[in-house]
Amino acid sequence: MTERKHGADILIASLTLEGVDVVFGVPGGAILKAYDSLVDSNIRHILARHEQGAGHMASGYAHATGRVGVAFATSGPGATNLITPLADAYMDSIPVVAITAQVGSTSIGLDAFQEAHTWGISMPVTKHNSIVTRTEEISSTIHEAFHIASTGRPGPVLVDITKDALAGEVDWNGPDEFSLPGYKPSVKGHARQVAAAIDMILDSERPVLYVGGGIIRSEASAELRQFAEQQNIPVVTTLMGRGAIPDSHPLTLGMPGMHGCYTAITSMQKSDLLVAVGVRFDDRVTGDPDTFAPLAKVIHVDVDPAEIGKVRNADVPIVGDAKAVLAQLVARGSRVLGERPAPSRDEWMDQIREWQENFPLAYDQDPDGPIQQQYVIDQLNRAAPEGSIVVAGVGQHQMWASQFWSFEEPKSWINSGGLGTMGYAVPAAVGAQVARPDATVIAIDGDGCFQMTFQELITAAVEQIPVKVAVMNNGNLGMVRQWQRLFYNERYSGSVLSFDVPNIPMLAEAMGCAAFRASTPDEVIPTIDKALAVTDRPVVMEFVCDPDAMVFPMVRAGGSNDVVYMGPEDL
Repeated sequence: MTERKHGADILIASLTLEGVDVVFGVPGGAILKAYDSLVDSNIRHILARHEQGAGHMASGYAHATGRVGVAFATSGPGATNLITPLADAYMDSIPVVAITAQVGSTSIGLDAFQEAHTWGISMPVTKHNSIVTRTEEISSTIHEAFHIASTGRPGPVLVDITKDALAGEVDWNGPDEFSLPGYKPSVKGHARQVAAAIDMILDSERPVLYVGGGIIRSEASAELRQFAEQQNIPVVTTLMGRGAIPDSHPLTLGMPGMHGCYTAITSMQKSDLLVAVGVRFDDRVTGDPDTFAPLAKVIHVDVDPAEIGKVRNADVPIVGDAKAVLAQLVARGSRVLGERPAPSRDEWMDQIREWQENFPLAYDQDPDGPIQQQYVIDQLNRAAPEGSIVVAGVGQHQMWASQFWSFEEPKSWINSGGLGTMGYAVPAAVGAQVARPDATVIAIDGDGCFQMTFQELITAAVEQIPVKVAVMNNGNLGMVRQWQRLFYNERYSGSVLSFDVPNIPMLAEAMGCAAFRASTPDEVIPTIDKALAVTDRPVVMEFVCDPDAMVFPMVRAGGSNDVVYMGPEDL
């Protein structure tokens, strides 16, 4: 039935039709009409304390569910404050739709109050963006935005709507169709390439499955496990792919890369075949690309054809969705193997087990010494309920969380991988907790990261979002300090914070949170137990940690993965 509606009403109705149940945002003058319409809808609005926080909340929501996260911001500074979370989502292929308001269409280009060239500024950090100047364009543009954000290689889409388009009235009778003739993401891989891949795998003696965030985004974990078991291929999971296959699975080798497991790094380096699925050969994994996995042929599966051959030439390129292509590989493998078992590759598996035994991840917690972050993470992992979600900031604590948390399920690990955004953890954890209210969500943060976005705990307290935040307070920007110690003659320029300012428990309590502090190793477990027992409000745990601790294993930036430093004595 056709109705006369304002553009803002059409916007909110369009979001409802897309299944949106929550929006994260901050209002302002240009977007007030949309906020007025929001009052009459069933969509929950979470008022962030900063637009960057709103963007990361939308990202955390999308990470935790696989659904599109939505953020609202007004024109000018409201929109520009979203640029960092959009860039973050773009790097990590996270489906987010940002709705920003723009000054009136007749004022564009006149330096009107709070005007910014939002669609131009955001173009390099979005999968697609649009400016809407006419009310009748709103419905189709929103429908288009959700389609683009959630299909193919997921990513952020920005829709900038002028103030007069939101205020205008048109006859509207439901969602409008859109036409994207140039946008046709591949889903299934080419059958000939799939067949060639299986032949290459069966001929290999030292294969490694190298998988990443594409497995999580396409919800292909079951297919990955089935394929790995069918072909008996060990699996390395990148930082963005943790949880794609259970860490307890005998074929799982852990994370490769600059601070990965020795076995994961070395198995790739010695392999004769890399089966890369949903990964982009990131520099944190490859180190010097000219020396990376020099003996390996490459099968590269990715939904984005631009990624194939970008860093490493693929002997068998397959463009397609990870879930669909892995299912094709399983089907082809089954036909070729028939009744035969998977290749045993005993010599290769024996070598891998030897590396695992000789070079395990380990830490030493002196009962009388300072708290080690690895010990805190280990104890959190042991105490956390099954199905917990871990969200990390960026830095040493992020690497230790990936190393020492046991990930058994996809979507249980949320972090900023490609952009490396400090301040990500707290707002992203809030978004994840909104998305998964029955799960325990634990943010593992550093004191430097925490001080960038801790104000979003006010949002969590006011909205009764019981997220838990563990702050590893080492009084420093830890990863910066580590590099300055190792490579800059211990000249700690701009990296020293304070153990005492702010007083983190007092700050947390002022924001409406429960707060606990552990200053010695014997206080760690009781602090965790008390924090996990609080379920009616956010909780902050401060752990006063060793300022001199460093993350190992380590491969030098841009160096060869043949050289893995297991401790500072190796450098």
